[in-house]
Amino acid sequence: MSHWLVALGTLSPLGNFGVKLIMRQVLADNVANPGVGNMRIQFGQCAKEQYVGASLRLALGWTFLWAFLDKTFGFGYATSSGSAWINGGSPTSGFLTYATAGPFSGLFLDMAGNAAIDVLFMLALLMLGIALILGIGMKVAAISGSALMLLMWASRLPPENNPILDDHIVYLIALIGLALVGAGQWIGFGKWWSELTLVKRFPILE
Repeated sequence: MSHWLVALGTLSPLGNFGVKLIMRQVLADNVANPGVGNMRIQFGQCAKEQYVGASLRLALGWTFLWAFLDKTFGFGYATSSGSAWINGGSPTSGFLTYATAGPFSGLFLDMAGNAAIDVLFMLALLMLGIALILGIGMKVAAISGSALMLLMWASRLPPENNPILDDHIVYLIALIGLALVGAGQWIGFGKWWSELTLVKRFPILE
């Protein structure tokens, strides 16, 4: 660093005296604002965390949106063309009829094939996918998505491959975490959304 100071002193009209004045001001600024010196490092760390958070948000959003698309049109992944919603199939009947187990299985079995349940379930998948991909309405997405995941977890107790947890609980935790850290502002429209008059009036819509 001393070589830079010598070079600066040579170039400065005030010489070494000017360098001393500059360094004294820098030191005074660091004492008054101790965090300024670390701003670049902190920004670099935050940027990496934001990319991870944004990637997680987008991945979850695509997971929900794809589930909606596949169940609606039957692309042949989890749903065949003949069982597609647009072809008269029920997006909930298969799971609620054959995959439920545990103390609440009777409750979920009664919901199987119910048209209103189908609409609510598909609407939830669609809105969760859109909200997460765009980064808007993250609080609502976290609340509604967590409720959906909790219901799906409760439909099969204990879980098939773990005595307590399954992927629905992992999704639930991720949704809450993304909303708490404001992940909608990272590679998304969350900041613009939060500045809308309606959203400012009702912060739950953020």
